[in-house]
Amino acid sequence: MPSNALAHIRLDGFPVSEGHLLVIPNRHAADWFDLTPAEQKAIMELVEQGKQWLEEHYQPDGYNIGINCGAVAGQTVLHMHCHLIPRYAGDQQDPRGGVRWVIPEKADYWSSR
Repeated sequence: MPSNALAHIRLDGFPVSEGHLLVIPNRHAADWFDLTPAEQKAIMELVEQGKQWLEEHYQPDGYNIGINCGAVAGQTVLHMHCHLIPRYAGDQQDPRGGVRWVIPEKADYWSSR
């Protein structure tokens, strides 16, 4: 798995999809906003390297990238981690809205037009 001096990647223990990765800083930080600029950059570099790794091993059709910051945002593990979730054609009947579904009643904005 790719890594750098400030962060590393591992497979998620409770994957949303096959190949679901976590990008995790080596230093403990509660969330994204507690990271240094260098750590944030290191995380984003690994998101790109993780995408390349997923392309080689799983050939997904798309991706969701997500970071939960705080309990109200759904964070249950109080150590910052970034989800890199591979998406596959047909894994959802209608994937429109993607991460907007964290608040379901606001996700389907295109139907209200």
